[in-house]
Amino acid sequence: MNVAILAHEKFPDRAKTALGVLRYADHDVVAVLDRETAGQRVTDFVPDVQDAPIVAGMDDLEPDAVDTLLIGISPIGGEFDESWRDDVRTALEDGCDVISGLHYFLAEDEEFARLAAEHGCEIRDVRNPPADLSVADGVAGEVDAEVILTVGTDCSVGKMTTTMELARDARAAGHDAAVIPTGQTGIMIEGWGNPIDRVVSDFTAGAVEEMILEKGDQHDYLFVEGQGSIVHPAYSPVTLGILHGSMADELVLCHEAGREAIHGYESFSLPSIPTYVDLYESIAAPVAESQIVAGAINTAGLADDAAARDAVEEYADTLGAPATDVIRFDTDDVLEALL
Repeated sequence: MNVAILAHEKFPDRAKTALGVLRYADHDVVAVLDRETAGQRVTDFVPDVQDAPIVAGMDDLEPDAVDTLLIGISPIGGEFDESWRDDVRTALEDGCDVISGLHYFLAEDEEFARLAAEHGCEIRDVRNPPADLSVADGVAGEVDAEVILTVGTDCSVGKMTTTMELARDARAAGHDAAVIPTGQTGIMIEGWGNPIDRVVSDFTAGAVEEMILEKGDQHDYLFVEGQGSIVHPAYSPVTLGILHGSMADELVLCHEAGREAIHGYESFSLPSIPTYVDLYESIAAPVAESQIVAGAINTAGLADDAAARDAVEEYADTLGAPATDVIRFDTDDVLEALL
């Protein structure tokens, strides 16, 4: 599939869906749309992902060059930015499908729905959950697979990236591992999943449990994509639903080096790392004996490898468990602890 990824004014630092697709999805990325950095290339900013030119909009691409436009950013609240309308309109008029992870469903937009019907296109809103979800039965712990969940000190600290890297490295080492996608980026990469942050609250744990049961007897290890943080003032309910629904055996605590306050809610300071360990394990305890056995720290904001290695060592010491930056360094010690 030839895709263009919309990431206006957010690439690369605030375009985690775009980066996730560039790094992990089995798509040929023809271009990234970003008005601010048009004329440059993806690898001018991020050297270790699929490269592509950055253009100002769909009008800069040949009509038959792209099969699908993918919305690669999601503002807080998942709203649609009207400045993107021309690109979505052009894509549909050119016969492209559109994949979106927004809470605003493009298929319910009157103009987009009409254009999709006129030009034979599909609009896929991956955050639109299935209609047949129900409450959890509390049986995810009965599957044969070892269930490994990434949890975070905050949102946007690298839980999805850690999940994907650990699963990929586990498979490369000969283990039978699969990913359980719980958010728009994971769903776009894996091609299936339940968007937990859009599910009715009573059904969040059930939506995770359903996926665990579907895959749990087919694989030896399930790596569950975590969301939010247990202390996040807005997103903690999603985190709790995944924690209880997955009934995880092992947890990987993800953190960003240097982050001291909750992103977007800077009046809330992050607790200490030991506090997070106690919180996650004690909250999980009534339904599962989940233990934090490893850590992942995002050191992208640190300039050199020496400083990054120091940050990893300090984090591991504080955590009392193996840790790494899954992009910058290898995952051997962390996988040894997990597998």
